[in-house]
Amino acid sequence: MEPTRDEFLHMPWPWVKPLFYILTFGSLAICVYRFWRQSSFWKQGAESPAGKDWLANVLKHVIGQKKVQGSRPKSGAPMHLLMFWGFLALLLATTLLAIATYAPLIGVANFHEGLYFLIFETTFDLLGLAFVVGVVWAISRRLKILSKDGPLNSVLSFERQDWEGLVILLMLGVTGFLVEAARIATAPQPADAFSVVGYGLSFLMPTLKPIGYVAIWWFHMAWVWAFFIRLPDMRLRHMVTVTMATARMSDKTPGRLEPVTVEQVEATGKVGAAVASDYSQWHLLSIDACMSCGRCTEVCPAHAVGKILDPKQVVADIHRAAVNGEPIADAVSAEALWDCTTCYACEEVCPAHIPHVEMIVDARRHLVAEGALAGSAGVMLRQVASAGHAWGQDTSTREGWMKGLDVPLCRDGKPFEYLFWVGCAGATDPGAIKTTRAVVELLQRAGVSFACLGKEESCTGDPARRTGDEFVFQEQVSKNKTFFEKYAVTKIVTACPHCLNTLRNEYPDFMARVEVFHHSEILAELVERGDLSPVNSPDGQTTLHDPCYLARVNGQVDAPRAIFGDETHFNTDKSAIVHALEKQSDGPRSLVEPEHFGVKTRCCGAGGGRMWMDEGQEKRPSSKRVRELLQTGAEQIAVACPFCRIMLEPEVQQQTDGQVRIVDLAVLLQESNQDS
Repeated sequence: MEPTRDEFLHMPWPWVKPLFYILTFGSLAICVYRFWRQSSFWKQGAESPAGKDWLANVLKHVIGQKKVQGSRPKSGAPMHLLMFWGFLALLLATTLLAIATYAPLIGVANFHEGLYFLIFETTFDLLGLAFVVGVVWAISRRLKILSKDGPLNSVLSFERQDWEGLVILLMLGVTGFLVEAARIATAPQPADAFSVVGYGLSFLMPTLKPIGYVAIWWFHMAWVWAFFIRLPDMRLRHMVTVTMATARMSDKTPGRLEPVTVEQVEATGKVGAAVASDYSQWHLLSIDACMSCGRCTEVCPAHAVGKILDPKQVVADIHRAAVNGEPIADAVSAEALWDCTTCYACEEVCPAHIPHVEMIVDARRHLVAEGALAGSAGVMLRQVASAGHAWGQDTSTREGWMKGLDVPLCRDGKPFEYLFWVGCAGATDPGAIKTTRAVVELLQRAGVSFACLGKEESCTGDPARRTGDEFVFQEQVSKNKTFFEKYAVTKIVTACPHCLNTLRNEYPDFMARVEVFHHSEILAELVERGDLSPVNSPDGQTTLHDPCYLARVNGQVDAPRAIFGDETHFNTDKSAIVHALEKQSDGPRSLVEPEHFGVKTRCCGAGGGRMWMDEGQEKRPSSKRVRELLQTGAEQIAVACPFCRIMLEPEVQQQTDGQVRIVDLAVLLQESNQDS
């Protein structure tokens, strides 16, 4: 006789099967009904189409757990993977058993026997054990964290529903093995040893009688039914809601904010999100999928320096506002909304793909439309609107940096390959002007065909848009679009990652797409071709600060390092973590990496309009970032963004008494090519 397993063992009573099915399908019906009722929470938002790649997204991010795998080891990622994949294995095992049971109804023999049965028992026993280990790990980790003060105490959730969920999962796994052990103890078979865990536990039940097996079986099923009934109320529901949110995930380009149209304003009578129903259904679904893991809070630069902003709490507050009909700004607080640097660190680590930045900016849009923004940030908005310059400079000053250089201008009428986009900082800030001039000299040295707009250039509108003034941004787009079309611009190079992101990812909503490059990308290509010599920097002398909008948002981490001639092997996938020790090449390297770099870089604090907002020194993200950069022991800090240099330089000067230099990549490359 082929080895197999008997169903409803030791249960000859005719009422057992009907009762089992009534309770099982009844609990499932309750679960589905309660999720259906919960859907009214999501449906209060505006309709949003499902993403085109919904199946690929589910396979990659839900089944594959890509973002969880990309978490740092101490984040509890291995524990979660054991739990999730173990649970998925048990679900698959139950499904296969059901298929085998009902296969005879369609004329297919029950295949749960023989070699298949033996492989099945061993495989799913070991995967079930991994599940139990993961749950025990999660419980012990929480108890350990709860027993002492530490940073995770502020980011993890310790509510009753969290403990309830872990207890139910643990009982599902443990009682499942007890049922298997009881079956082996009361009805032994020659192949029982293949059920490795149950077989071992069966030795603890040498005198168990059939009625004992029946009691354990019903006890296990009670936990299964409890799981179904309680699932919609526990944070474990994210197994369902994250899957749904991932399937409906927007296909929008990273770093792109959704435009607001005049037609939308006329139809709704408002700009941005005043209440939660102003968000899309996908936004609200993603909020409901939040499992309060705290990863977003853990990486938030504003929260790290003691500001009120807590991304996890923002999600919880918006959820509460959606339930109560409370205004977003009241639920979250305007202060928390303005604290955000829009660095996307929260979104990069979020397993539920919650669009924190987009929702925060939408709430800002409403505040700005209501006139709730004053102070230096309000001045910046007026300056962009009136002068087309974030610092309020007259357009004539945009050519001041060209003094002494033979800079080709678009209006000269000569053909060019690249438009060199200078940006407000690049034309105004003394340090940024050094970068601008260095880029021009390097392009000319390498024979690159380019031209500048000069006084015809106007702010991209990025500071206005991320501060919340969508229509000032769109006015800037309209101005610049005119000149792009006038001069048939097809390629743009810029030294500002914020301009890069806006021109590359957001302008295509309003005009024909053009190719946009960061200056490090063009310069790295020129170094690779031999047109320029790499930066001459002794090993360990220089560390690099990756700008958020270059590395994390636009996925470019190789080009800045290639300028130093380093052989890099960085994974630019936004869900991948970059560890310095793992990613150093075998050969000598000019750069020494800080703790957080590449896509895991830490924000300088300038984004989201924060450059123009006043804050005390003790609450500046730049201060914390500089301390981390200085811990490398490097003698100079290379940057690739004018905003980053402006924010970091005062901190570097203060913390080192001017002993450490902070300088843009282009300036370093210019210095290395002066005598070549």
